[in-house]
Amino acid sequence: MRNAFLHIGVLTAACFVLLVNAAAGEPATEQPLLREVVAAVTPAELNSTISTLVSFGTRHTLSETRSDSRGIGAARRWVQGRFADLSARCGNCLEVVTPSQTFSGPRMPQPAEVMDIVAIQRGSGDANRVILITGHLDSRVADIMNFTSDAPGANDDASGVAAVMEAARVLTKRRFRATLVYAALSGEEQGLYGGKVLAEYARAQGWQVEADLNNDIIGNSHGEDGVHDNSTVRVFSEGTKALETAAQANRRRYNGGEVDSPSRNIARFMATLADRYLTNLRVQMVYRTDRFGRGGDQLSFLELGFPAVRVTEAHEDYTHQHQDTRVENGVRYGDTIEFVDFDYLAQVTRLNLVTLAAMANAPAPPKGVSIEGAVTPNTTLRWQAQPGAAGYRVWWRATTDPQWKYSRYVAADAAQPARLTLENVVIDDWFFGVSAVSADGYESPVVFPGDPGAY
Repeated sequence: MRNAFLHIGVLTAACFVLLVNAAAGEPATEQPLLREVVAAVTPAELNSTISTLVSFGTRHTLSETRSDSRGIGAARRWVQGRFADLSARCGNCLEVVTPSQTFSGPRMPQPAEVMDIVAIQRGSGDANRVILITGHLDSRVADIMNFTSDAPGANDDASGVAAVMEAARVLTKRRFRATLVYAALSGEEQGLYGGKVLAEYARAQGWQVEADLNNDIIGNSHGEDGVHDNSTVRVFSEGTKALETAAQANRRRYNGGEVDSPSRNIARFMATLADRYLTNLRVQMVYRTDRFGRGGDQLSFLELGFPAVRVTEAHEDYTHQHQDTRVENGVRYGDTIEFVDFDYLAQVTRLNLVTLAAMANAPAPPKGVSIEGAVTPNTTLRWQAQPGAAGYRVWWRATTDPQWKYSRYVAADAAQPARLTLENVVIDDWFFGVSAVSADGYESPVVFPGDPGAY
C-alpha cells in the first residue's frame, strides 16, 4: 500500500510539472500602446465633461429639446459637437450618426423621439468587427415622469458619458484594426430605449459586434454601506445567452458552459488587463447580467445576441441616485457633481480604454471551436483559422476556477489543421477555450467550445 501511495504521489507531481509548464506557454507580449492609452486619461477631462452635462439642468428624455442651454436636446447637441471637434483633430476619422426611434410606454405616455449620438472610428483592417463603449445621457429625479425639475445626473450617468468622451479623445489619436464606436444614449431611465436604438442600428448595419462595454454609474467610491473603495469596479456579465435555444440549453446543462458566454469571457479579459496594466484597480466579476432586479442598456445588445457587459462602481450610494436634490434629516440627497470621485472615475475609464484598444488590435475571437476527448486521457480542440492570427492559445482551468489558468501556444500553419491535442489532460475535469493571437502579440478574448461560447 505504501508503494501505491508513492506511485500516486509521483504521478501527481508529474502532472503538476506539466501544468506549470503549460501555464508558462508563450509569454504574454507587453504592449506599449496599452500603457500609453492608460497614461493619457486625465481626471480634469472627465470633470470638464460632467460639469458641462450637469450645467444643462435636466437631461430627462422628455425634457426640452430646442433650448441650447437646458434639457436633453442641448446635451445631445453638445456631445455631437464635441465628437465633430475630435474628428476634425484626427483628420475626420469619426463618422457621427444620430440613430433614433419614436417610443411610447408606461414611462412615456406620449410618443417621443429617442436619439443616440454615435461616433464611429473605422478600423484599418477588419472594419466590420465592432467594439462599442456606451453610457446614457438622460437623467431623472425621484418621480420618473418629472421632466422639468433639475436632475443633475452627475454620476448616473454623466460619469459613463464622460468615459465615452474620454475614450474618443484618447483613442482617435491612434489607429486600430477593428472599428471602435463611442455612443451617448438617451431614454435609459424611461425604459432602456437608447440601447434598443443602437443595438438595432448595429444589426441593420451588419456590424459584427464583439463587445459593448456599457458604463453606468462608475464615478463614486463612497458607498451607502459606509465603505470607501477606490480600487474595485464591478463588471456584470450574463452566464447563458439570451437567445439560447432549448436544444442548446440541454447540451449546455450536461457539458457545461453556463459560466462561459462570450460576455463572461470578456469580463475575464478585462480583469486580466486590469491586473497587468492598471495600478490599484481590481475587476470584481459579478456572475449576473445586471444588479438584482435592475437593468441597463447592455440588455438590448444581449437580446439581439451581441456580447455585452455592464461596468459599475463597487459600492453604490442610493441617496445620490434617482433623488430630488435636498437635505433631509442631515442627509444630502441628489446626484450632484461633488459626490463624484474623479480619480476613481479616471481609473475605471482607463479600464475601458485598455480593453477597447486591446480588443481592437487583436484578431477576432476564433470561430468553430469544438472539443473531443470522451473515454481517453487526452483532450483535442479544433477551430477555424482566423484572419490576422499568427497563432492561437489553448486555455484550460478547473471547473470551479473563475479565471483561465493554464495555456499552450500553437503557431498558425496554413498547411496544418487548426487543432491541438493536450495529452494527459482529461476533458472531464477542466473547462477549455481558445484565443487568437496577432503577430505583434495582441490576444482576443477566450472562446469556450460549442454554442455556449460562440460569438
